[in-house]
Amino acid sequence: MSSQRDALIVTGGAGFIGANFVRTLLRDTSLKIVVVDKLTYAGNLISLEEVSSDPRLVFVQADITDGHAVEKVFCEHRPAGLINFAAESHVDRSIDSPGDFIDTNIVGTYMLLTVALNYFRELPETDKNRFRFVHISTDEVYGSLGSTGLFTESTPYAPNSPYSASKASADHLVRAYFETFKLPALITNCSNNYGPFQYPEKLIPLTILNVLEAKDLPIYGDGSNVRDWLYVKDHCEGILLAYQSGKPGEKYNIGGNNERTNLEIVDKICGTLEQLRPAAKNQAMRNKGLSSYTALKTFVQDRPGHDKRYAIDAAKITRELGWKPKHHFDSGIVETVEWYLAHFDWCEKVQQGKYERQRLGVAPSENRKPQGTEKLK
Repeated sequence: MSSQRDALIVTGGAGFIGANFVRTLLRDTSLKIVVVDKLTYAGNLISLEEVSSDPRLVFVQADITDGHAVEKVFCEHRPAGLINFAAESHVDRSIDSPGDFIDTNIVGTYMLLTVALNYFRELPETDKNRFRFVHISTDEVYGSLGSTGLFTESTPYAPNSPYSASKASADHLVRAYFETFKLPALITNCSNNYGPFQYPEKLIPLTILNVLEAKDLPIYGDGSNVRDWLYVKDHCEGILLAYQSGKPGEKYNIGGNNERTNLEIVDKICGTLEQLRPAAKNQAMRNKGLSSYTALKTFVQDRPGHDKRYAIDAAKITRELGWKPKHHFDSGIVETVEWYLAHFDWCEKVQQGKYERQRLGVAPSENRKPQGTEKLK
């Protein structure tokens, strides 16, 4: 049985990566896990349903921008550390509503840092030596790459969307709290994640569900934008290593070494589903008179400020902590497609009344102001 000092706060633990990380902790550690989540559209308790009976798992519904609520969690559970997954994370939504990203990603991170620092200062010396604050970030803070090169931990920040700018701001705050106040904080920057429990607004789950319903597969621009894809379970193992063995003040890039264009991703999903659920046997496809899933591909206006290419150099975390991804994209995408095929009920529940797979992130016209600007009146 874990003591109170063995508790770990996981903010955003009911979201995509957070819910997978909770499972990693339950499998690989004896920690008591305190999930703190606001339960926005992308955070759902049903993502934790199958592990909710574990006595080591505690759930607290709270907004990380609420300092009193965060302080109460620290006082009650006396954690040995905190992993911060809580974030607004969809680039398209950040174009429509930047204010939400400023509030959660910047103000929320500031509040977590402030409460954690006050708590840390009161700890006995032996507990101070163990305490860690791990902030989960993204490769998007680095901006866009050309056709060659990789993002390293020393790559200058050059965010190009409201989302990446908000995450870059949070990263700088975390670094500042280490440098100025000596809070033992670390940062991890990951490439694009995929796998179970990803909300259907993102490319891979959106494509899977649209294919099965014979809906259009929207591809931004000409589909040539490149991302490095990281299986979420590999990512979670890297984060756990950073928490257990990483050096305070350091940052670690976590990448999958699986670069693919968006068009290649869509074609791969179509091919995988053709093997698992052939188009010829799909009633929705027959109703449209289509015999191939690739016929659903539709090229649409590109996303404003769309970065051309991301690619991560994960040599540091491999060299210093011994982490390597276990999944190649070809095997990981099959596992992912199979998971979504087996979890239609989850997909329906998380989308119900919140999202209808409509296009998000269209640049505001002169006559349509971004959401949140009403506060400026």
